Amino acid sequence: MHDESKSSEPVNISNSNYWRDVRANLVRREQELLVDPIAPTESKTSPGEPAQQLPQKWAHPITMPEAGCVLVATEVLDDDSIFERTVILLLRLGTRGTFDGPFGVILNRPLYTKIKHVNPSFQDQATPFGDSTLFFGGPVDMSMFLVRAADNSRLKGFEEVIPGIRFGFRTDLEKAAVLMKSGAIRSQDLRFFVGHAAWDYEQLLSEIRAGYWAVASCSTELISDALTGDPSCLWTEILQLMGGHYSELSQKPKQDDQ
Repeated sequence: MHDESKSSEPVNISNSNYWRDVRANLVRREQELLVDPIAPTESKTSPGEPAQQLPQKWAHPITMPEAGCVLVATEVLDDDSIFERTVILLLRLGTRGTFDGPFGVILNRPLYTKIKHVNPSFQDQATPFGDSTLFFGGPVDMSMFLVRAADNSRLKGFEEVIPGIRFGFRTDLEKAAVLMKSGAIRSQDLRFFVGHAAWDYEQLLSEIRAGYWAVASCSTELISDALTGDPSCLWTEILQLMGGHYSELSQKPKQDDQ
């Protein structure tokens, strides 16, 4: 359960170089004009004046996938045992090449077990990850992890997906262990995923066109909270923030429950 007062705190985009915040502000202004075309154009600020403010948690639909966006399963996948009501953070978009397609991890599928219970080699007390909770990241073999830190300089060597959040593969665990032992990151800054989701580039576009996925841009705060807290309501939360028929979808019962 998230803190409502925290999520409503504004973010002043004049102090941000994060282009998604700027785009989200433009989208919000466009939506306001659709509701009230004669509303004052408050977003037109003069130099030195404060820019429009966004809530810390926001999400809006986008037409094409991009690294750092989320794929939100629609009702079309309600009978899919793997992807039903999932939220996938797209870590890399890749190219149209067969061997370099998009991939990401499912954010809201906890496995309710710890690493040391799945892999006996992590029961050693010297291993810093043994008590970390595991999440199901997707059906493609090759486990991954996400790491967050307020100071990005501490995460050199990991690929950034959104500000303050980077990812690594199973082969990068030793590097993460060094950072933990040095105190650069804490155990709660890491989230481990068994497997991941991956597509050919055209395959993903085809699934989006077929209505399997709603594509959304989200605030860093929304993703960060999902990585440190309970993500069980993430699917509903993102759809409601997207508004319109997406909000209606968030309240729709599963097809097999009707």
